[in-house]
Amino acid sequence: MKREVYSRTEASKDTWETPDYFFNLLDEKFHFTLDPCATKENTKCKKFFTNEQDGLRQNWKGERVFVNPPFSKIDSWVNKCYKEGIKENTIVVMIIPSRTDTRYWHSYIMKANEIWFCKGRVNFLLEGMKPTHGSTFPLAIIVFKRFNFGFPIIKSFYHKNKEV
Repeated sequence: MKREVYSRTEASKDTWETPDYFFNLLDEKFHFTLDPCATKENTKCKKFFTNEQDGLRQNWKGERVFVNPPFSKIDSWVNKCYKEGIKENTIVVMIIPSRTDTRYWHSYIMKANEIWFCKGRVNFLLEGMKPTHGSTFPLAIIVFKRFNFGFPIIKSFYHKNKEV
C-alpha cells in the first residue's frame, strides 16, 4: 500500500528536501562545498550543518554554499545568505519561494548578483518521497557573490527537461 505524503501541513514546513536532479543542475555550475541547513539524511554536500549546529551561527567564508532554508526562518536565512555572500571567496546560492512582496525580498534579494526565476514548479521531497500535492509556489534561485554591479542579473531557469 502506497503511503500518501502531504505537503501542506505545519509539521512539514521546514522539512522540504531538494530533489537530486535539481541540486545536480545547480551543482554542475557552482560546485557546492557546504549545505548549512541540512540533516544527515538529506544533505547534498559532504560538509553540512544540522539544526543543532545552527548554520545561522556558523562562518561560511571561502565556501560555495547551497541553501534550501527552513521556511519558518526564511527572513533570517536570507539575511545570513546576503551577509555571507559578500565575503571574499564565497558564493551563496539559495532556493526560495518567489515572494516579491516581502520585506526581505526588497532588503536583500534585490542586492543579489543574480535572480533566476524557475519555469515550472519544483516538486520537493518530504521524508524522501514526492508529496501527493506538489509545491504551491513559484521558486527563485538567488546568487550572492562578493562583487555586485548594483542590480541583479535576471534569468529564467528551466529545469523540467532534466527531471527523472
